[in-house]
Amino acid sequence: MGARVSGLSLAPGTKPNLFELTRLSEGVDSHIADIRDAKSVSDVVRKVRPEVVLHLAAQALVLDGYADPLTTFATNVQGTANVLDALRGQDSVRVAVAITTDKVYENAETAFPFRESDPLGGHDPYSASKAACEIVVASYRRAFLADAGVALASARAGNVIGGGDWAANRLIPDAVRGWGTGVPLDVRRPLAVRPWQHVLEPLAGYLLLAEALWAAPTLADGYNFGPETSEAAPVRRVLELARAAFGRGETTWGEGGPQIHEANWLSLEISKSRRVLGVTPRWDLDTCVRRTMGWYRAQLGGADARDLCYADIEAFEALGGTA
Repeated sequence: MGARVSGLSLAPGTKPNLFELTRLSEGVDSHIADIRDAKSVSDVVRKVRPEVVLHLAAQALVLDGYADPLTTFATNVQGTANVLDALRGQDSVRVAVAITTDKVYENAETAFPFRESDPLGGHDPYSASKAACEIVVASYRRAFLADAGVALASARAGNVIGGGDWAANRLIPDAVRGWGTGVPLDVRRPLAVRPWQHVLEPLAGYLLLAEALWAAPTLADGYNFGPETSEAAPVRRVLELARAAFGRGETTWGEGGPQIHEANWLSLEISKSRRVLGVTPRWDLDTCVRRTMGWYRAQLGGADARDLCYADIEAFEALGGTA
């Protein structure tokens, strides 16, 4: 797109990782820092003088939230405040988009998709921390940034899949690790329903949201990004598609009785993003899973991760639509 891109993140936390495999540091101005360190964040912002800010940094795993709630709240709540506070007084900034999650809503599991106007909440620490993020975003927008000419929005994305994720305790990465080495995948909750989408869907939506905010700052608000409601699917269905696309792998199915609380049902209403931003999902569930597992299969076979990412992007853009 012709942008000069600067990034701030922790050092890669897994081996392998997409940052190194795609040689990303060769194409961006990379800064290794922790968003819990307000001075480090502020120093980078002052140096870079960004015009558009995408805040995606987070402790993003539900189980890690249970294991270490204090780090989860410190990263997701105080870290978000640190990022937004660093934008105050920076006359270069015009647009900021903070990414939260589909889990920000108070989930009574009523089988209705969540709208942006529904109450926020969260049973587990990760979900609660992300709901708190939304409150922090709304506060900074109203108290500081709107009056300074910065359009700040939040984006609430469904469950993303796609090649290059090796985080622990995520469905597809766990499947690839197990199936790639002949180890069966043990699934806790095969009937849990989630709004699955390929990672390129929300990323395209975030860019389109940023573009819309640049032209019309009054659009600054919260937006859902996910698949069509009818495309929400249980874990078992996703893994059946994944195994067929991967070509091998065994799964052992749990009985839905976890030791920790996790929602059984979650879906997003995306009509606001469609109406206001023109965002329409491009890939159905079968395509999302097929391209994801094809990416991993090719990478395990020796294909270059950067080339695989570009191939996905080119196929996605060929359909036209959101960005």
